[in-house]
Amino acid sequence: MKLLIKSARIIDNESPFNNKVMDILVEDGMIKEIAPSIDAKDLDKEIVYENLHVSQGWFDSSVNFGEPGYEDRETLENGLKTAAKSGFTAIALNPGNDPVTDNKGAVTFLKNKAEKQPVSLYPIGALTKSSAGSEMAELYDMLQAGAIAFGDYKKAVTNPNLLKLALQYAQNFDALLLSFPQENRIAGNGQVNENENSTSLGLKGIPALAEELQITRDLYILEYTQGKLHIPTISTAKSVEIIREAKEKGLDVTCSVAIHNLFFTDDLLTEFDTNAKVLPPLRTKADLKALIAGVRDGTIDMVTSDHTPMNVENKKLEFDNALFGTLGLESAFGALLQIFSIKTTIKTLTSGRSRFNLPELIIDRGAPANLTFFDPTPSYTFQKGHILSTSKNSLFLGHELKGKVYGILSQETFFASETSEK
Repeated sequence: MKLLIKSARIIDNESPFNNKVMDILVEDGMIKEIAPSIDAKDLDKEIVYENLHVSQGWFDSSVNFGEPGYEDRETLENGLKTAAKSGFTAIALNPGNDPVTDNKGAVTFLKNKAEKQPVSLYPIGALTKSSAGSEMAELYDMLQAGAIAFGDYKKAVTNPNLLKLALQYAQNFDALLLSFPQENRIAGNGQVNENENSTSLGLKGIPALAEELQITRDLYILEYTQGKLHIPTISTAKSVEIIREAKEKGLDVTCSVAIHNLFFTDDLLTEFDTNAKVLPPLRTKADLKALIAGVRDGTIDMVTSDHTPMNVENKKLEFDNALFGTLGLESAFGALLQIFSIKTTIKTLTSGRSRFNLPELIIDRGAPANLTFFDPTPSYTFQKGHILSTSKNSLFLGHELKGKVYGILSQETFFASETSEK
């Protein structure tokens, strides 16, 4: 396929054309030419949009769909279309389906189902069998089948010796392990952040200590093993401080934060909206400010949508009985632009690739064409019409967001989010 992208401002710190308005010629999935003006013939498509910006294709390090097991929440096919519409060319899929992705066959199933989609799907394998926390899963076999990391989704590694052995074993094949930051014996049956709001609303609280203690323990084990660890979706100011100190000591640790923990605080709970029931929970204004600062100074390595579709039967319930999770893919770009500059926003949406051992990208001649197209300027109110997901449990409904995704170019396929292409 031969495509010409007209008058696009390139947003890519690694590119020699960064922040320049250029034409980009793509042939057979590769960037053939970049110049101020290109006159090409025999085109299959010319891509022209108002105020067109282009970046490396976006990557989300924590996504859930449903299939297999929870197809009523989301199928793989529609989930990947949702990711494409939202500007993502690649996603890491958590193992929280049924059955859990804990063996080579389960990884192969996911890879085969996503083979012809414009968005690349990279499975995260479970760290333990059935994510039960007692016996290590077949990590090397899953890696050979295409898994890019290993962790039990939203489940802490309660056995410290198991984490120690896993970190040591994974070094034999340079695998990345994930450890969810929550000490369950402190969190108990908590539903929301433990503070004045939880007390006044009569909701069981999850103390910040539950997260911070688990992270501290995991980092001590990491220091002992000299392994490679990623801590997904941190939520407290103290967690940022602890991880910053660990990085200064030279430990091989990275972390992420969910977009909703950068955008909302637990003040939102007064409406008892179950879409605000997320794990880790929404925290305080002080935590939110520290998380934003952590993104800006690089302590937090990546931002994730933590996209978690939940059908109405699991959300339209009393708060205590509703399941955790909110949609995030469709609102990710718009929410980030409300907080950060375009430069920082794009960095947060592309920086996770290297940590998960995915191919590095650059917008340059001779490089693969893995691109996201967008306009960072328009503002809008996020509504149900913006949701492509089968489930509609978005915490961002009714909130002001910014920016518009035009589409993606990935695996030699152009997927248009907007129908206004000229």
